[in-house]
Amino acid sequence: TLVAKMKQEKMVVIVGAGPAGLATSACLNLLCIPNVVLEREDCSASLWKKSSYDRLKLHLAKQFCQLPHMPFPSNAPTFVPKNGFIEYLDNYASHFSVDPLYNRVVGSASFEEHSGKWFVIAKNMLSNGVEEYVARFLIVATGENSEGYIPEIMGLDSFRGEILHSNQYESGKKFSGKDVLVVGCGNSGMEIAYDLSNWGARASIVARNPVHVLTKEMVQLGMTLLKYIPVDFVDHIVLMLSKWNHGGLCEYGLRRPTKGPFYLKKETGRSPTIDVGTMDKIKAGQIQVLPSIEKVTGGKFQFENRKVNQFDVVVFATGYKSTVRKWLKDGTSLFNEDGMPKKRTPDHWKGENGLYCAGFARGGLLGISNDAKNIADDICKILAQKGD
Repeated sequence: TLVAKMKQEKMVVIVGAGPAGLATSACLNLLCIPNVVLEREDCSASLWKKSSYDRLKLHLAKQFCQLPHMPFPSNAPTFVPKNGFIEYLDNYASHFSVDPLYNRVVGSASFEEHSGKWFVIAKNMLSNGVEEYVARFLIVATGENSEGYIPEIMGLDSFRGEILHSNQYESGKKFSGKDVLVVGCGNSGMEIAYDLSNWGARASIVARNPVHVLTKEMVQLGMTLLKYIPVDFVDHIVLMLSKWNHGGLCEYGLRRPTKGPFYLKKETGRSPTIDVGTMDKIKAGQIQVLPSIEKVTGGKFQFENRKVNQFDVVVFATGYKSTVRKWLKDGTSLFNEDGMPKKRTPDHWKGENGLYCAGFARGGLLGISNDAKNIADDICKILAQKGD
């Protein structure tokens, strides 16, 4: 068992210094509620700074991606590139005096009924010491994207080529001339396949599930229309535009879901895929679309349609999973076994005994912004009622 060498009393402990942790801390700071942010990496927003590919841009217009109380600069492009967003996050943290403690790996967080407080044990990776934080409120801001997910595929361990998750992918430059299989046709998968092809790799993409392919302008239009008209009408308009723009997808090996893109986003959290030029390459035969993988034998991949292809590299753009349940000992009021909220949006962010989560709404940066404001306002209300 861990023995605490350093103990601190805090009103609020926030675990995670991604956009959700930064936004929640900023909202608390504005209300003069003391808080501390613990982050396992050596920087804030590590997913953006260390685990995102070079050509990444925000897929939504900037007005849908700003954090609370600080819009993007007026001269920022509508679709902000990766480096511009990182700069915005750093400026945001500085402006609202958010100062995370880095290299703190949280080993456990448990609630003590007797004191009514949360006990958070973290290892300081710089000093190798153990720290204990005692708090009235605990906010889990580690998010849905805590750990890259790679599905189990029969025989994958026999593959001798390079295997990487999309969070390790930087650029297609080093894969020029190679046969690369990208597994997953979401935003990351489609964009990585496009980048690979641009760098001269022979890219193929596995489309395991039906997918809506829209342009970023269609998504921007849809999100604006949602403020005024019901989701069914918005989906009808956007799908008409998608079919007019991309035509039928079946002949290229892609299928559209039976439900509309914004309905699916609302119900399942699954975003439509925003085309960055991949569809033109698919139509031109420069990127091949393949069905699910059945098995792998050495370098040979057999697919559901019985085709067998050989590859040098596999990139898994298969999403992420939450790791909350590995360290949160008393979180069953809020999280299910998969480490995701039990309650549906908009009630997903609050558990019992002062436990909250930010960034688990599958609502992107807009969802994070709403979570941060809701949590800070709720804590403020509780403290006011108790006269603290």
